[in-house]
Amino acid sequence: MDGDSEMNGDAGGFRGRGKGRGGRGGPPRGGRGGRGPPEERGGPPRQNRGPEDRVFDRLQALSGQPTHEIPDKEKEVKKFTNHCRLFVGNIPNDIKQDEFEDLFKEFGETNEVFVNPEKAFGFIKLDFRGNAEKAKTALDGKVLKNRTLKVRFAAHGAALRLKNLSPWVSNELLERAFNVFGETEKAVHIVDAKGKPTGEGIVEFVSKPAANMALKMCTEGCFFLTTSPKPVIVELLTEEDNDEGYPEKTVPKRNQEFMKEREMGPRFAPPGSFEFEYGQSWKALYELDRQKKEALDAEMRYEKEKLEEQMEYAKFEHETTLLREQLRQRELQRENAVRDQEFRIQQRDEQRKREEERFRRQHEEMMTTIRGREDNMKMRAQENAIFMETHGGGAGPGMPPPRDAGPPDMYQGNSWNDRDGGSGRGPPDEFNNVGAGGDREAIWAGGRGGPMGEDYDNNPNKRRRWQ
Repeated sequence: MDGDSEMNGDAGGFRGRGKGRGGRGGPPRGGRGGRGPPEERGGPPRQNRGPEDRVFDRLQALSGQPTHEIPDKEKEVKKFTNHCRLFVGNIPNDIKQDEFEDLFKEFGETNEVFVNPEKAFGFIKLDFRGNAEKAKTALDGKVLKNRTLKVRFAAHGAALRLKNLSPWVSNELLERAFNVFGETEKAVHIVDAKGKPTGEGIVEFVSKPAANMALKMCTEGCFFLTTSPKPVIVELLTEEDNDEGYPEKTVPKRNQEFMKEREMGPRFAPPGSFEFEYGQSWKALYELDRQKKEALDAEMRYEKEKLEEQMEYAKFEHETTLLREQLRQRELQRENAVRDQEFRIQQRDEQRKREEERFRRQHEEMMTTIRGREDNMKMRAQENAIFMETHGGGAGPGMPPPRDAGPPDMYQGNSWNDRDGGSGRGPPDEFNNVGAGGDREAIWAGGRGGPMGEDYDNNPNKRRRWQ
């Protein structure tokens, strides 16, 4: 069953979970959406897709795949094939379908029963060919309600004849290829008495619509089975009854021509007689027909060989053109890649130049800042020096000593606190000799003043009180 017959729902039959129920007291919530209709996925709408679209969908899975290894077909006897279908003529006009089917119950299972009492015929399928032959033999000529039944095998209306097959096409490949149109009952590449393929084949479908679809698509299009661009020629198969033939009971003996033709039996005409002369004329006509057919066959073989040579040459030219086109595309791709690479290199060079320019500006700004700071420090040092010279040449509290002068050597390396009890050494002995119980003053020597006593006596900013 096709997927199209299983569609249901309002929107084209696509069942998606795009709508869900909301929680209590809340608006409806949307659930997970389904895949959606094919037109939303870039394909044709399913409701507008026909049998040909489904054929192309099945063929898509086979095209492009190599067919080097195809498993052998398992031999199985299928039930209710079209070869088991019987035609029953001259049935009574008042017969019911159940009565018609009961005639065949003793021979096996039945299926697809059809009865048309008005036109006095019916069809029925039995399970196997052997049972159908038994039913035909038993019921053909049987009298039913003053009617003599005529039973024969029904024509296979879903059979096709194939031509122009490649010698590399097997029965299995034929079945695989034509199964895209529908289920097949039989697919055979006909061979001669020596087993050599003849280039013709037969495909029998289960249903007549599948056979009609295959005939239509293969006639309107070009259906290839192998790499070679030789399309399959498909025709309706005209069946011939080689088993039963034309029995005497089927001859219309009431015809006047029958009585006239049957007045004389089989014989050879004497040479030179009227019958012999016209017999030779008929034989010459058939000989001419044979010669013309042979000439036509020879001409067709020549045309086929010529077309095959042209096809090979055209195929070579086509492949050469494709290679040239691919080469041209590769050259275009290479040129585009070179341009892209040059553009990227140019971008990197421009970016590197911008980075260098930015670093240069940052360096210049930094150097300008450093020089400004140095100038500012020099200016402050000069102002301090001028200030110190103006106020006595000493350094005030919290001011560093001038760069060209430092503390005396006797104060280097000493660490002592402003108050007693510190962890460092005490003041030098000079400060301890001031006097017992008196104030001890530490003199920081430096600056441009005179000896140690001058700065202590004249500049109170040079003093530090010690107790």
